[in-house]
Amino acid sequence: MINNDNYMEEESRDLQLFGMTPEKGRWGLILVGLIINLCLGSIYSWSVFVNPLTTFFTTELHQTVTAAEVLLPFSVFLAFFAIAMPLTGKYIDTFGPRNITIVGGILTGLGWLLASIVTSVQMLYLVYGVVGGIGVGIAYGVPVAVAARWFPDRRGLATGLTVLGFGFSAFFIANIAGYFISSTGVMNTFRIFGIGFIVLIILLALPLRFPPAGWAPAGWAAPAPAAGAISCECNRSEMIRTSAFYGLWLCYFIGCLAGLTAISIAKPVGTEVVAIESGLATLLVGFFAIFNGGGRPVFGSLTDWLKPRNTAILSFVLIGAASLLMWQVPTVPVYILSFAILWGCLGGWLAIAPTTTGTFFGTCDYPRCYGVVFLAYGAGAIVGPMLAGFIRGSTGSYLGVFPYVAILSLIGLIVAFLSLRR
Repeated sequence: MINNDNYMEEESRDLQLFGMTPEKGRWGLILVGLIINLCLGSIYSWSVFVNPLTTFFTTELHQTVTAAEVLLPFSVFLAFFAIAMPLTGKYIDTFGPRNITIVGGILTGLGWLLASIVTSVQMLYLVYGVVGGIGVGIAYGVPVAVAARWFPDRRGLATGLTVLGFGFSAFFIANIAGYFISSTGVMNTFRIFGIGFIVLIILLALPLRFPPAGWAPAGWAAPAPAAGAISCECNRSEMIRTSAFYGLWLCYFIGCLAGLTAISIAKPVGTEVVAIESGLATLLVGFFAIFNGGGRPVFGSLTDWLKPRNTAILSFVLIGAASLLMWQVPTVPVYILSFAILWGCLGGWLAIAPTTTGTFFGTCDYPRCYGVVFLAYGAGAIVGPMLAGFIRGSTGSYLGVFPYVAILSLIGLIVAFLSLRR
């Protein structure tokens, strides 16, 4: 008879990642996941495309489009991104992280490619928003799930570093897109990005894999639950019967609404409200992306250290302060500070929510559990930019968005205090 424990120890000793022990090589998977998310997060550069697309539809196709219509592909993309995650999460274990990432990468690139031949803004909703959004939804959860399983000892940090690429994407993509738009036109830019994303994501997907069942880092053992605590390993149906799930979902929705609104209007607010030059506004979108990316490992680590409830409360204090400041003192320095905070807190929630999901509900059904939690992101993606577009259209300025965000941050703070308990 084979001794199972001895067999697993032997298998762990033979296991290698990138030619190294798994304890060292697993950091290579974090880097791979970060770069994949760098490609997937290109949607965060959408504000750079708003004015060139408006000009293209007006001058080249002789169509009249509004700011809200050109912002809508951003919302459609993120909504289908969120919808696809819970629908595809269960297939990660069935088909493996490599294959799922390749499928998602091809669809993501295809969305960008097809966007280069649209003849109306409505077609853009379909090919860029639906096809591209589904592609990102399929691929996005894979590096997160891989990181969560390879880093049971440092789950918050690993998750934060993996999704850092998604938030940090605009730092690179906004400036690259600005260069290509000015030199080759907005439609050729879509085409270049589409081809590049397909090639890159396929290559980066090849090393992705899960650890063997029962694997743990050498010398590490799962901590015993504190006295009176319940160690929870929930499947999706069990999770949605808990009050903690609904509290987390609502907090995530508010955090994402605030951040995604800021992302969708970053450049127009800079040029219209505080009157900075268009080129500088594009550079600032990339600057804000540093905070969006950096917010993920920072808030991921804080979630490990301060626990989810306290970290969520901190994020809502920052969101509320930044919104009130921007509303009351709309100057260039305040714009830079406020948007850096709002982008950073969005990045924070994209680390807080997956880490909290694993902490509260376990990892046995993590892809499907987090897929349902992630629907809050899609809801925020729809409501936030639509609210901004409505306020801009009815008042002639984006400034009226910020008091609403401040009120929502107060609601989020109260919900986090009352419900974010394991």
